[in-house]
Amino acid sequence: MAETERSGQQRRLRPAPLLFEPAEAAADPEHFFDLESIDDPRVLLARSTELTVAFRAAADRAAEYQAIAAAQLADPRRFDRLSTADIAERAQWGEDYARRMVEFGRDLLRGGAPGDGG
Repeated sequence: MAETERSGQQRRLRPAPLLFEPAEAAADPEHFFDLESIDDPRVLLARSTELTVAFRAAADRAAEYQAIAAAQLADPRRFDRLSTADIAERAQWGEDYARRMVEFGRDLLRGGAPGDGG
């Protein structure tokens, strides 16, 4: 029974695909992935939860790529390397956060590709 529960949780936590909306729909401030047209609150909760998980997963993955880029830009072997202050300015981060992102990126570069859990 625990196995069934676990597989059910994994199915629910899989990110929903992020579909791009047509320009005219995106221009309407009330329109958001067609959620406003869903009348059934159960369906609305399910779909909005899927989107929340998908956006979180996308944000986490994008942050991993930011960290990799920061580490590459700070690499002392690069003739055009940037200081953490320069990286912070470009990414609109604080310098301390930029330092942590550079280290995180170095860890990712040593351990594998973003999103693979390693």
